[in-house]
Amino acid sequence: MLLILKTSVRTEEDIEGLKLSSNEIFKQARWTFDLDDCDKVLRIDSQTDILQYVIKLFRDKGFVCEELA
Repeated sequence: MLLILKTSVRTEEDIEGLKLSSNEIFKQARWTFDLDDCDKVLRIDSQTDILQYVIKLFRDKGFVCEELA
């Protein structure tokens, strides 16, 4: 399952603050940010549907995160 999400993440420090690499859900998925894109796109390739979990995690940390259609 490939998720493509628009985020409000701006910097590598923002990504570090999310602690995605230490999160169990993200350990089991491949993910990348494109900080050069105007939508600050996060792409996640996961075996399971983690969309709602990801959106909640970002919102809890004060970031916007929504699926791109």
